[in-house]
Amino acid sequence: MKILLVHNFYGSTAPSGENTAFISEAGLLRNRGHSIVEFTRRSDELLHQGFYGTVKGALGTVWNPFSLHKLKSVLRTFKPEIVHVHNTFPILSPSVMYATSGLNIPTVMTLHNYRIGCSAATALRNDEPCTLCLDKKSVLPALRYGCYRDSRVATLPVSMMIALHNAKNTWKKNVDAFITLTEFQRKKMIQFGIPEVSLFVKPHFYEDPPKPFPWQQRESKAVFIGRLYAAKGIHILIDSWKRWGRNASKLEIIGDGPMRSELMKAAAASEAPISFLGNLSHAETMKRLSSAKLLILPSLCFEGFPMVVQEAYAYGVPVAASNIGSLPHLIVENRTGTLFVPGSAESLLKSVQPLLAHDELLRLLGAQANEEFELKYTAGRNYEILMNVYASAAEHRGAKLN
Repeated sequence: MKILLVHNFYGSTAPSGENTAFISEAGLLRNRGHSIVEFTRRSDELLHQGFYGTVKGALGTVWNPFSLHKLKSVLRTFKPEIVHVHNTFPILSPSVMYATSGLNIPTVMTLHNYRIGCSAATALRNDEPCTLCLDKKSVLPALRYGCYRDSRVATLPVSMMIALHNAKNTWKKNVDAFITLTEFQRKKMIQFGIPEVSLFVKPHFYEDPPKPFPWQQRESKAVFIGRLYAAKGIHILIDSWKRWGRNASKLEIIGDGPMRSELMKAAAASEAPISFLGNLSHAETMKRLSSAKLLILPSLCFEGFPMVVQEAYAYGVPVAASNIGSLPHLIVENRTGTLFVPGSAESLLKSVQPLLAHDELLRLLGAQANEEFELKYTAGRNYEILMNVYASAAEHRGAKLN
């Protein structure tokens, strides 16, 4: 099959799960014999242009006729059987959705976030979940609160993009199938107005999964992996370990962010064994994760699909997570981990403390987490789902043209 993949890479200065997912999926398709062409742009192009790049990006975010023209040219040359769009923000713009108008070429779009209805893309405001714009199908709340980068000026072009393409009915008319990462996200998109028949759930995957590290050789420790800022609930995790005190299990914090200094001071004021390791290479991060007995995700926000969950499952590491957003759809209580009340250090501690003291139960949860990985998150299973989505998109496009 000839497949055209479309993606706007985010800036290289910040790690991006979306970029990683795009690269992995392109590899998945190539490894299975498909002919792939990538139509991509990079946000670094704007960053290197200073103020001019900022203005150019703002204008192009709403509608970029040059991206549309170039994509049409690629379509004429490559003649793909399907177009799969990942991210269009900020350079490509949703104008690229119109490249296949009137053509018998199905278009699929992966919704890595909530940007088709949420200016912040994260359904998050002031580090708390917010779905006002999605619920009201309006960008006015985003403009009122300056949701994108905490700035009304920066929010304006993003909101204009959302308002324009909702008014033009871009998503319903020009996309034949949407991929969401979780069932939670799928339900939010149905509430937003995307037709249920057009929505499919396809999580991330692990192409070459490792073998789980022998349980008896693991350290009696828990790990947190992620950006150190309030929405990740990292301060709640530190607070719970402070309450536990000197007898707490070892906790490793992997990642960096604006709260690091504050969190390190709080940890130093306690006797709890907490280590801050900063940003590590992916290989070193996976080494730390594979030797752990528990991964903790104390998020206060609606996560998309944290890749670290599938990585933990691949390594046979159970997960303790906040009972919020997509996480209860990914962590199965008493099978692959446990859930606790988001924002509650007391609830987190009550869930995690007895678990870390019960090694045999943890081992069982880890084994079941690995079974869950084999069932849902392998490359083979992911490819099967993706091919079914492409077939449904083709059927939908054919119905449109008849």
